[in-house]
Amino acid sequence: MLTIVAFQLTVENVQPPYHLIMSEVNMGRRKEKCENCTKQCNKKQSGAGVSSLPEEDVANREVPASSPPLQQQLLLSACLSCEGCVSEEESLKISQQNLEEVARVLGQNKKCDVTKHQVLVVSVCSQSLPFFAVKFGLDIPEATRKLCGFLKSLGVQYVFDTTLAAGFSILESQREFVQRYRKRNHDNQALPMFTSSCPGWIRYAERVLGSLVTPHICTARSPQQIMGCLVKDYFTKQKKLSPDKLYHMVVAPCFDKKLEAVREEFYNSLLDSRDVDCVLTSGTVFLMMEQMKVSVADLDSVPLDHVLSEAGGQALVRHEGKGSEGFLEHVFKYAAKELFGLDVDQITYKTLRNRDFQEVCLERDGEVLLQFASVYGFRNIQTLVHRMRTRHIPYQLVEVLSCPGGCVSGRGQAEGETGGRVDKALVQQMEDAYSSLTVRLPDTNPDLLILYQDWLEGQDSTHANTLLHTQYTQQTPSQTQTHIQW
Repeated sequence: MLTIVAFQLTVENVQPPYHLIMSEVNMGRRKEKCENCTKQCNKKQSGAGVSSLPEEDVANREVPASSPPLQQQLLLSACLSCEGCVSEEESLKISQQNLEEVARVLGQNKKCDVTKHQVLVVSVCSQSLPFFAVKFGLDIPEATRKLCGFLKSLGVQYVFDTTLAAGFSILESQREFVQRYRKRNHDNQALPMFTSSCPGWIRYAERVLGSLVTPHICTARSPQQIMGCLVKDYFTKQKKLSPDKLYHMVVAPCFDKKLEAVREEFYNSLLDSRDVDCVLTSGTVFLMMEQMKVSVADLDSVPLDHVLSEAGGQALVRHEGKGSEGFLEHVFKYAAKELFGLDVDQITYKTLRNRDFQEVCLERDGEVLLQFASVYGFRNIQTLVHRMRTRHIPYQLVEVLSCPGGCVSGRGQAEGETGGRVDKALVQQMEDAYSSLTVRLPDTNPDLLILYQDWLEGQDSTHANTLLHTQYTQQTPSQTQTHIQW
């Protein structure tokens, strides 16, 4: 039987591509043309704005042939954060998010000086689980148990999934939308509301769009960062640990999650502790397993841990949405009931420009009561932004995700083995696997109700607002270029 403990994760074991600081994806091999990050880089040098570019060029992801050389040379990385807008400070923080740093923590825990030991906790994003299911050739529950067994064999003490945290984010987003809707007539920044779960979209909004959209962004924290609070605040108290004595790693489908983890508001300067200490992509973890020649069949099947109960007592579930957390669907159904007393069982999407730009409507007696849109991928985000600049958009809520296809299609797990292109067959398999999980509304999750009372002192409490919400504001892009490869 294979014993993974015998193959300890050390710096020596972590060879390229794992030993690279931030080069999990080589930006140089991207073949796709850049979209707004290209135009914004050009704007800084030429003074031209996004609005001066024709909408058809934006929608078709094309840069006009007459564009300056800079526009034609820049390439689109896994997120919008090209090296021109990553500061030196951010670069330093991101450089610590790699397997070498995880190996350091695991190695430190094996030394005699217990004062430097840290409890290592891993939270696996829900959208990462179907990736491992496809790669392992198993269903999601069994693949999750195998992944948990692998991580614990390395020295990880606790492994959670982020469904509980996503439930908090959805519930807070639902309530915030209803509050914004009710004050729409005397607050022109109340609607539309943009979802806030995607860090690529948030960075783009803060660094590029600024005050055009930042007042409209939902203040609910993303599932990753709520999970960070849940682990570093609630869980540490339950285990009688100081937050700095716990190292929290997240496995995510998306590279942008690294930048989200290093945001200043998610850092406790008094304890020198971040809510999320390290983010690794699903692809990185799987490649590590391949390099270690791990046989999935020989791994122990170990159940996930649960924040409120013993391991193994709960079945894996998902929220609405084909490949994401389904914020649009949850908010739509909640708002229909809360604002208009209407029960919505099934949501029908109307495809507009493509499958990543869709809308849903709630009608009664021929009157449109609610009109929401889902906008995935920067190609469609550009179209939405252009319309915002030139005319009113009809939507009260827009679910925005930077990855075409949603979170399951994140570039940290959806790429093919060659060329850096998205593997469409892999994405389809992941979507099918994700859809096989039972849907559970967060409103009916008793663990959330318990945590609202025991951890947050009730819904709408000061504690809940502090730990479950944040603010997004216009930021000035860094003028100092670094040389990070994504």
